[in-house]
Amino acid sequence: MNETVAPGGAELRARAEIDLAAVRANVRALRERAPGAALMAVVKADGYGHGAVACARAAVEAGATWLGTATPQEALALRAPGAGVPADVRIMCWLWTPGGPWREAVEADLDVSLSGMWALREVIGAARLAGRPARVQLKADTGLGRGGCQPGDDWAELVAGALRAEAEGLLRVTGLWSHFACADEPGHPSVAAQLTRFREMVAYAEGQGVDPEVRHIANSPATLTVPESHFDLVRPGIAMYGVSPSPEIGTPADFGLRPAMTLSAALALVKHVPGGHGVSYGHHYVTPGETTLGLVPLGYADGVPRHASSSGPVLVEGKWRTVAGRIAMDQFVVDLGGDEPGPGAEAVLFGPGDRGEPTAEDWAQAAGTIAYEIVTRIGTRVPRVYVNEGQGG
Repeated sequence: MNETVAPGGAELRARAEIDLAAVRANVRALRERAPGAALMAVVKADGYGHGAVACARAAVEAGATWLGTATPQEALALRAPGAGVPADVRIMCWLWTPGGPWREAVEADLDVSLSGMWALREVIGAARLAGRPARVQLKADTGLGRGGCQPGDDWAELVAGALRAEAEGLLRVTGLWSHFACADEPGHPSVAAQLTRFREMVAYAEGQGVDPEVRHIANSPATLTVPESHFDLVRPGIAMYGVSPSPEIGTPADFGLRPAMTLSAALALVKHVPGGHGVSYGHHYVTPGETTLGLVPLGYADGVPRHASSSGPVLVEGKWRTVAGRIAMDQFVVDLGGDEPGPGAEAVLFGPGDRGEPTAEDWAQAAGTIAYEIVTRIGTRVPRVYVNEGQGG
């Protein structure tokens, strides 16, 4: 087991331990769900809070041949020499704004997504400056209503413009793609409707002469539950990190996945207080009797959601405790019920659940959100500590 430790061997206030063996196993499990398709490991938002570079390398070791990011800056960081991502791994980025680093993307051999004519014009200009063709993927809005080109005249114009630029040697259309709105709700009528629209828009583009390397629409839930959506490539994101994209229909274990992140902290203080003692801002919690309080040195500045005040679960010495009162910027309190763990005792906010600890889904329920947000929002003050970095796991 390889592990990143605190500088000088110092103990960490808090840590987000990332099990890269779990990431590799999750990628393998997802590949088994879509055996006829290539796999793009989505590592946007710093790998959903897990660390983009380390998780990208782990995913590639497990057979991912594509990496996906939202912003071009995220993609360019993966192409940096020190990232250790093999040069033959394809990297796609899809969230562009006017004036973005198009030339840098072309020179780095990134696949860039185009949703409209303005983007096509900018990437053509970048390709001329770079003196090499751009690799582009045309995004179809099949019903999500965010990025992507609308069907009909808009799609026809984008396809025609891309084909003209391809004929001039300025770009290569490498893919046609879209994104689901409700794939995490199996049976939702929009899933079938989007699939039909995607097939229609792909057929139109191919009928005009587009010859894409990949066609793709499947995100994590579609990879797991909508096999007819797999096409040439699947794009799992949250599932790669072992979090269920649809907890209503299955836990991570139900899908053969294992959560990769464990968030913990060392208790900063344990003290006795009398009954009737107010705790944290606003005194929304008052001790019902004489007890002990434990101070957890994590707060909303670290990504612990304030909405989980008085409800977030924490495991301390084998027992579930609940956040007592408000979560503050840097710390929160748990009522230990008279137990007296020493300062430095481990408080586990969430993990895989193997030791009886809460999971990210438990925190999502406590905060009224989704587990995606719980893991992704863990901030930079919390060091990522990687275990099982070798390929043995």
